[in-house]
Amino acid sequence: MMELSEIWVYPVKSLGGISLKEAFVTDRGLELDRRWLLVDDNGRFLSQREYPELALFRPEIAGDFLRITHRELSDSIEIPLRPIFLDTTFKIEVTVWDDTIDAFEVSQKATEWFTKRLGFSVRLVYMPDESERKVDPDYAITGDENTSFSDAYPFLIIGQSSLDDLNGRLEVKVPMNRFRPNFVFTNGEAFEEDTWREFRIGNVPFVGVKPCSRCVMTTVDQEKGVVSGKDPLKTLSQYRNFGNNVLFGENLIGLGLGTVMVGDIVRVLSFKK
Repeated sequence: MMELSEIWVYPVKSLGGISLKEAFVTDRGLELDRRWLLVDDNGRFLSQREYPELALFRPEIAGDFLRITHRELSDSIEIPLRPIFLDTTFKIEVTVWDDTIDAFEVSQKATEWFTKRLGFSVRLVYMPDESERKVDPDYAITGDENTSFSDAYPFLIIGQSSLDDLNGRLEVKVPMNRFRPNFVFTNGEAFEEDTWREFRIGNVPFVGVKPCSRCVMTTVDQEKGVVSGKDPLKTLSQYRNFGNNVLFGENLIGLGLGTVMVGDIVRVLSFKK
């Protein structure tokens, strides 16, 4: 019987993640997941693909605040988990890949804190509930599904057996955090998540819509904030290359709201045709 073994959220896109015992499934991803974003002076998103040192920023939930600590500098900043923006002068347009999204600059204090620690000009922004970012219509279920500042889809699931299969081929094993899933499950077959269409985690329904294409970001050591070599991407490309895309994990769309918990049973209802 397959079980949900890990739940992860990444409040600020491309920064560290937070492991949870339970999480609320919203209409655009897990609550708090990728609702904040660092952007450059042009409003373009920052990513570990170009800035691996972003991995050194570690978030944690501290009461009503999100506390972000720099792993090496050991200083931190706190920002409200539910910010309220009354002044629309802080509203800006930001871009994530080809999407333009309305967002709000969190505060001048946050902007200065991140700018000082990264050594170049950045802004921390937040996606309010009023902002919409539709998923790719080619993979949408109703056409109304939204996501947050994630790369493209609101959820990502990976089987522990899939990582075990990969690590069996590597000289140096890698942890699951290289792949930044929201959900990890146990007791399944390697890569079986690729085949799922409709399934439930506990009582919450999901649809598997598209395998996740992997990039150089998987080579970033999340503890050190540096590129550690060509693996695991090189090894994955030798046996998980489909149409010039290296695939690992399954992108999901949720079909309802609700709470998921570590230990929930994962039940597959139908498979892709």
